[in-house]
Amino acid sequence: MIKFLLGVVVVLALVGGAVQFKATDKDWSLIINKEIALNSVKTGSIKIYNLITDTLADAKKSTEETSAPTAETK
Repeated sequence: MIKFLLGVVVVLALVGGAVQFKATDKDWSLIINKEIALNSVKTGSIKIYNLITDTLADAKKSTEETSAPTAETK
C-alpha cells in the first residue's frame, strides 16, 4: 500500500513538471523543484478526491432512483 501511495506521489510530481532533466557532455542530472512538486501533488490529490466523491454521489443517486417505490393507482 505504501509503495502504491509513493508511486502516486511521484507520478503527480512528474505530471506537474516538478522534475527537470539537464544533460551536458560530461554528466546528466535530475532537478526536483520541491515547491512545484508539493503544489502538483496537492492539486492532483484534490482532483482525484473530487472525482471519487462525485462518482460515489452519482452512483448513490442512481441507486436511490431505481430502488424508490412506485405509487400504484387503483
